[in-house]
Amino acid sequence: MDKKQAKERIEELRKQTEYYANKYYDEDNPEISDFEYDMLMVELRNLESKYPEYITKESLTQKVGGNVKEGFEKVTHEIPMQSLQDVFSLEEIEEFDERMKQKAEENGIKDITYVVETKIDGLSASLEYKQGKLIKGATRGNGLVGEDVTENLKTVKTIPKQLPEEINITVRGEVFISKKEFETLNEQRQINEEELFANARNAAAGSLRQLDSKITSKRPLDIYIFNVQKIEGKNFNSHYEELEYLEKLGFNVNPVRIPCKNIQEVKQAIQKIGEMRETLTYGIDGAVVKIDNLKFREILGSTIKVPRWAVAYKYPPEKKETKLKEIICQVGRTGVITPMAILEPVKVAGSTISKTTLHNEDFIKQKDLKIGDTVVIQKAGDVIPEIVEVVKSKRTGEETEFNMPKKCPVCGADAIREEGEAAIRCTGIECPAKLYRNLVHFVSREAMNIDGLGENIISQLLEKKLIQNIADIYSLKFEDIASLKKNGTKFAQNLVNSIEASKQNDLNRLITALGIRHVGTKAAKMLAKQYKTLDNLSKAKFEDLQQMNDIGEIMANSITEFFAQEQTQDLIQKLKQAGVNTKTIQNEKTDNKFEGKTFVLTGSLEQYTRKEAEEIIEKHGGKTSGTVSKKTSYVLAGEEAGSKLKKAQELGITIITENEFAEMLK
Repeated sequence: MDKKQAKERIEELRKQTEYYANKYYDEDNPEISDFEYDMLMVELRNLESKYPEYITKESLTQKVGGNVKEGFEKVTHEIPMQSLQDVFSLEEIEEFDERMKQKAEENGIKDITYVVETKIDGLSASLEYKQGKLIKGATRGNGLVGEDVTENLKTVKTIPKQLPEEINITVRGEVFISKKEFETLNEQRQINEEELFANARNAAAGSLRQLDSKITSKRPLDIYIFNVQKIEGKNFNSHYEELEYLEKLGFNVNPVRIPCKNIQEVKQAIQKIGEMRETLTYGIDGAVVKIDNLKFREILGSTIKVPRWAVAYKYPPEKKETKLKEIICQVGRTGVITPMAILEPVKVAGSTISKTTLHNEDFIKQKDLKIGDTVVIQKAGDVIPEIVEVVKSKRTGEETEFNMPKKCPVCGADAIREEGEAAIRCTGIECPAKLYRNLVHFVSREAMNIDGLGENIISQLLEKKLIQNIADIYSLKFEDIASLKKNGTKFAQNLVNSIEASKQNDLNRLITALGIRHVGTKAAKMLAKQYKTLDNLSKAKFEDLQQMNDIGEIMANSITEFFAQEQTQDLIQKLKQAGVNTKTIQNEKTDNKFEGKTFVLTGSLEQYTRKEAEEIIEKHGGKTSGTVSKKTSYVLAGEEAGSKLKKAQELGITIITENEFAEMLK
């Protein structure tokens, strides 16, 4: 590579690393694995080392990645929260030790001791205490300036709000979500049809960097403290001594901290941590080697980006070859049909892998996977097994193509892939695989609003086989419900009353409850108003639906496909037989005060829920919309209003407060 090529490659690598760092640190949505990113950084560091004339302060080799998210107050760190120099081999660890020995000799220090700790895969945060009371918590940000997330950190149960000593101290730790809690969190998000978190680190980062601390409080965040940034009135000689003191103060200190007398013990500690990775309850992305002597640390100092007294050893992802024996399809609670690879069992990174997800048909095509292939397996992020590639040189010609099913493998309903989506979905509303999710949605507040029929009760009813489809809700007996709870007579009577009352709901609620793809509460109201009965809607033609305002091709197609299914017609008949209303109930408007007016709601409202505000607007003849445009009449803005408020200001739309909205109603 000549000088010109080196310069071009350096510039290319800087753009790539900036982009991927932004995805990782600022958007909490990584696009490549940590290992792939690390390899790009290694290449960039090596090139800059060879051609130092091309080094700039903007390169990620010279600064910490991460920026302050809009909406947070900035916090300037009194002690910079630096990154760590990554190393990828034990030879590099030995080189680090040689540098330390040389510096120790120059400064008359005889013995070098180390502490080796797990490098927790989470989001770094600092906690500042005054007189023993937690007064401020911040993210690392770019190392010099972070985000004030004090209220969010106060929701983390393992962070003490008051210390047993009235001491001024700032500590640094890693906020994370345990492996088990991460799996549970993603399972719940899948049930709610929310985008899944890519990994536990990004789940933790996204949870901590919420503008609403109520959201953070619902996430299973934890923290391990690993450093004293600043302390007043106390002096320590060693880092290990500091950690023991922090534990006495009530901090949740990193549990894996191994004191080492020499480099041989350091290498043994790295190996030990590598062997125990699988059994740890939290994710790690390496082992940190630190000088234990705090005075020696001061002598060694830091570069702009990293301390000279520590390095992070990154474990290489272990890869193994195995056979792809079969591909089966599983149906999730939302109806997504996911292909699953059945493998010849192989041990990777300490655990035996016999199956792994293939995500969707695009993934299978990109990898050019065939049944019978020899494939390379690795554990992504040391947690999730994945197929990296096919060993095409080992193909025999007996391998077979795999095609995604056209029918649901569980219930036999049509399986479709909508335009612009990677997933193939089962369309059957009575599919047993989707039943739990469909029931939860059917009884929800926005749908049939059956109070008392929550997720726990639905789980019990399914477990005891008291309901096997949605319509069975209306066949539940008093004694069946009462048996679910101790002294459940009152609960059973209330639930029976709620189920009975739901039969009289307006048609729009029933349409919402059916869970037609892309049809929300607003579209359901429009459809109920237009077609008057469920029978009319079920016979609606694609062309007619498309003519309606706010109903495009995708929604119209989804509606016609839904009602074309035998399972849908079967459920409708069962609901009718149970006495559920399938017609529009005429609700008179209060007045025409907002006739021809379109409102957009943004931010947190205090006097109303968003749904209540929408209903009030509709009762007075107005409409609500989710987007601001020139056709918008008013933007009703609450606390923490964001981009919609900004757009309204740019377009000159009238912005009103809740009090002004209340005045308009008088």
